Amino acid sequence: MVLGLACRLNGAQQAELKALVEAGPDRQRDGEVRWRRIDLQRVIKERFGVVYHERHVSTLLKRLGFSHVSARPRHPGQDPAVMEAFKKTSPAS
Repeated sequence: MVLGLACRLNGAQQAELKALVEAGPDRQRDGEVRWRRIDLQRVIKERFGVVYHERHVSTLLKRLGFSHVSARPRHPGQDPAVMEAFKKTSPAS
């Protein structure tokens, strides 16, 4: 017995969405530095012609094997060498 509604995206579309999420947004093409639910909602509508409520995008992502992880944003122009030089070098007490 299967509970819940059937997914409105077919298997190929789900695989494409999963690959898209794993790859992350292209800053030039998508204008985003990270995916948010509202961004994915727009992408799903544009690519597949399927309209999901923003809250349901979370359900869809969970079904595809993703969990909610909020990474701390990093500025694209950040220099790793400067960050390393700034770190405290004194020994821990």
